[in-house]
Amino acid sequence: MRIALITPYGREHRNGNWHTAARWAHFLREAGHTVRVQVEWDGRAADLMLALHARRSFASIRAFAERFPSRPLLLALTGTDLYRDIHEDSDARQALELAHRLIVLQDRGIDELAPHLAAKTRVIYQSSPDIDRQPSPAHAFEVLVIGHLRAEKDPFRVALATAYLPARSRIRVTHLGSALSKEMADTAALAQSKLPRWHWLGEVPHKTVLKRLSRAQLMVIPSVMEGGANVICEALAAEVPVLASHMSGNVGMLGEDYPGYFPVGDARRLARLMAMAETDPDFYADLLGHARARRSLMRPEQEASRLRQAVAEFEQNAG
Repeated sequence: MRIALITPYGREHRNGNWHTAARWAHFLREAGHTVRVQVEWDGRAADLMLALHARRSFASIRAFAERFPSRPLLLALTGTDLYRDIHEDSDARQALELAHRLIVLQDRGIDELAPHLAAKTRVIYQSSPDIDRQPSPAHAFEVLVIGHLRAEKDPFRVALATAYLPARSRIRVTHLGSALSKEMADTAALAQSKLPRWHWLGEVPHKTVLKRLSRAQLMVIPSVMEGGANVICEALAAEVPVLASHMSGNVGMLGEDYPGYFPVGDARRLARLMAMAETDPDFYADLLGHARARRSLMRPEQEASRLRQAVAEFEQNAG
């Protein structure tokens, strides 16, 4: 089939949406489909549209639905879709109705949808290939935070948590991700000057992110809003346990009984968990055991199969 894959962010943004679009395009091309990845639909005929982000891709979704009302339209919902836009924005809500199939990236995403929408929803976990472990630094306990500096990610919570660590702790936190505003960049510079355990490297190539993960001992994802973070997939692929804010998108990725949650915004509790991960081998082993169990949901072959299945449901009627 000819597939128009719409993502609101192009290659230059190098964010989660772009990486998802690039990976999905690869999986679909491997299955024999012709895929054009675009930020906005150019109007060229396609047998099927697969769009990421209800609100940001709405213009393309509406245009395709008007021109080809009987052709399948699949919509993947992001964190800002699920936990904000579909509850507040009329375009996002209309996109849900126009789509023939909805995709969420973790199993708690369906909870945000009305029953008639849940019935047409599929869960497709994102994935990452295995990442070979490298030796961890001997002089420090390396903790990573990965993500652009924006409000939804609560980007300075881990920095604040380092102030509550015991003086003897060897924890060193490195944050990888660009500042999306001057205010965020200024705050990062201030935090780095005041909190010696926290280091901000800014935007780095994806291969550098994976290299840092391969030798990290822990990753923290402190988001207040998250649809199904691909960095969790990558951490599990590198056998790096995760500490995560207890919000729906993270629970949907890591499971209800995961032992590494802290209340959203609670820097003190996060600091206690970080210290436990560093000093308590049983707690660290528990984190790692749960992470390995969830890893089975997030392998590339699983993601590719679920995506191709979602498209195949409409293939015989396409065009």
